[in-house]
Order: sequence, then structure tokens, then C-alpha cells
Amino acid sequence: MARVLVVDDAAFMRMMIKDILTKNGHEVVAEAANGRQAVEKYKETRPDIVTMDITMPEMDGITALKEIKKIDSNAKVIMCSAMGQQAMVIDAIQAGAKDFVVKPFQADRVIEAINKTIG
Repeated sequence: MARVLVVDDAAFMRMMIKDILTKNGHEVVAEAANGRQAVEKYKETRPDIVTMDITMPEMDGITALKEIKKIDSNAKVIMCSAMGQQAMVIDAIQAGAKDFVVKPFQADRVIEAINKTIG
């Protein structure tokens, strides 16, 4: 079981991920609607894993990933974004993301990414 911080600017996307995670025995310890909130919530909750959207207001997911990595070099972050953003995926992996899940989410792919990352 992992303690997860769910980051996405769309409330329904956060709800979908939360639903997938809780049904599979994981605990959502916090949610954030943008990168700035994500960094703050990371400091507060120190989750095992973060699911991070890329395109968000205030601070995008890649910038937030870099900020979280400054706080905790061992942070485990899985990036989530829509199809067709290959360049961003490469940026995210180079910035330290552990995995990448494409929207719309498929429950088994989300769980596979979480299990692989905590494994």
C-alpha cells in the first residue's frame, strides 16, 4: 500500500485517480490543483508517490517535479497527461519522473505504474 499525493487541475481527474487508488488498497493523503499546491502538500504529507499532471495553472507539473526533487531527491513521481505530449514526457523523465500514464486513465495502467514505482 502506498500513500499518494494526487495532483491535477481537473477535480474529476483527481476523483478518478483517487477512486482507482483507493479501490486497490492505496491511501490518498492529499490532493492539489496546481504545481504550487503540489510542492506545499508534498512538504506537509511526505507521500510515498505523487501522481502529477503536466499542464496546470500557476506552476506546471514539470516545474513542480523539479521543485519536489529539490526537497526530496528520492521523491517518486508519476507523470500523467494527455496523448501527444511526447516532448513533455521526455522532459519529465529527464527531470526525474519514474513513470508516465496517459489520459484517459486505464485503471490497470495506473496501478501498474504505482506498483512498479514502489516495488
